[in-house]
Amino acid sequence: VQLVESGGGSVQAGGSLRLSCAAYGYTYGRYCMGWFRQAAGKEREGVAYIDRNGITAYVDSVKGRFTISQDNAKNTVYLQMNSLKPEDTAMYYCAASNGYGACVNRAYNAWGQGTQVTVS
Repeated sequence: VQLVESGGGSVQAGGSLRLSCAAYGYTYGRYCMGWFRQAAGKEREGVAYIDRNGITAYVDSVKGRFTISQDNAKNTVYLQMNSLKPEDTAMYYCAASNGYGACVNRAYNAWGQGTQVTVS
């Protein structure tokens, strides 16, 4: 499977960005898709997750501001980010898991190359 992110960039605080993650060669099965981020000097954290049925989960810091969605026909997952804050600045990664259990608890074994989001 190959995951390709796009849509990052620089934006002022309060602005919006939409990230996209296109999956190539992926067998959905029991899949979960997730968006993760890693800021400079910090550990990577899970931001948002979605399963095949469209069930979503978010880290508390982005609830009400970020929305994860999917277009199964296009094998693409999106992360709509509104009301961005400087603390949202990070490299954002798309990842996929074909294991068991809740998306938020799974190990993710396929990763994209990342897309930078900078909020000033």
